[in-house]
Amino acid sequence: MMNAIWVFMMVAVVVIIGLMLLRVFQGPTIYDRMNGLGVIGADTILLLVLFGYLDQRPDMYVDIAISYAILGFICSVIVAKYMGGKDV
Repeated sequence: MMNAIWVFMMVAVVVIIGLMLLRVFQGPTIYDRMNGLGVIGADTILLLVLFGYLDQRPDMYVDIAISYAILGFICSVIVAKYMGGKDV
């Protein structure tokens, strides 16, 4: 029963990621696309943690999720720095 709840939560997160992919590809502005990428990054971190609890190895997956979060933050700062000088 408990595994079914975890699987349902993972499927819901994957659906949200799919909806955000639509926002990333359809726009209409660069800010909508950046917001969609941020939500996808956060949901991916959540998906990693949920999978860790489902696999009964949350310690390993939390470490991977933290590394992914740091990488996503650095990439967001780089893209924001690049877009800061552009007229969009």
